[in-house]
Amino acid sequence: MMRKLALLGASAVAMTALAGGAFAETGACLITKTDTNPFFVKMKEGAQAEAEKLGITLKSYAGKVDGDNEAQVAAIETCIADGAKGILITPSDTKAIVPTVQKAREAGILVIALDTPLDPMDAADMTFATDNFSAGLLIGQWAKANLGDAAANAKIAMLDLAVSQPTVDVLRDQGFLQGFGIDLGDANKWGDETDARIVGHDVTAGNEEGGRKAMENLLAKDPDINVVYTINEPAAAGAYEALKAVGKDQGTLIVSVDGGCPGVKNVEGGVIGATSQQYPMLMASKGIEAIAAFAKDGTKPAATEGKTFFDTGVQLITDKPVEGVPSIDSKAGLGICWG
Repeated sequence: MMRKLALLGASAVAMTALAGGAFAETGACLITKTDTNPFFVKMKEGAQAEAEKLGITLKSYAGKVDGDNEAQVAAIETCIADGAKGILITPSDTKAIVPTVQKAREAGILVIALDTPLDPMDAADMTFATDNFSAGLLIGQWAKANLGDAAANAKIAMLDLAVSQPTVDVLRDQGFLQGFGIDLGDANKWGDETDARIVGHDVTAGNEEGGRKAMENLLAKDPDINVVYTINEPAAAGAYEALKAVGKDQGTLIVSVDGGCPGVKNVEGGVIGATSQQYPMLMASKGIEAIAAFAKDGTKPAATEGKTFFDTGVQLITDKPVEGVPSIDSKAGLGICWG
């Protein structure tokens, strides 16, 4: 699916280079799902800062929307042609991108998945990410404890990412459900659960408009929804607007994952009840460090002990703490948001 460089502008790839032309010495690529989601903006900032610190030439690419696999394929092939030493990627389609990732690795390029594991995970040399199942688990446990006895009769809207169900989408969704005490079907996918408390699943593309539309769809199915799981905070913001439009913004519990500064402010303002904070700048900076080490002597990064990936940490942020679920408040969360 490789496109010549002249066609990159017509594809869904947006590219910013810190230095023009092919890589003269040690070059790295950052390929994100989009360049508009604040999460990926911060990730890019982290990568750029570390690249400048270590003298790495960095080129950054992104699709127009989450799910834009074609753009990511084109970006990887451009990085191969440029002679990059390493690629950091947040894959939009965790399965479809694998053959192109394999092509890069066969060319001697270190490939690290950021935030979202490939499927299979070992298709990349390493994954630097939040433990996304744990992130979902925390907000599920918090929501259940917050509701108390009312959790037994909850009506839950599940606002997921995409119909392709990338790994990050499944892990967060299934973690939340398990944390809430709902039996999972096949834990490798969402949507096959039989618990009557789940009103339904809808997809958001991880953005505010998608969150609003998905929330409207599920409210049409059941206007008595009182718990809303969201894949990320832009989707949560959209869900809140849909709830507010029908006067349900005060009586519905919204939980999410990201922990970005805008999202933590929404916790402070009561829009989001709790969010699991992750650290995209750390993911990216560690990724650049790993590329520098690989370029120097071929060293590849190791996983966190006891895990199959490098865990960059997660922290529950809420101003309504519950017993048995560790958390910090929004003030503390704002001090470290997206570090």
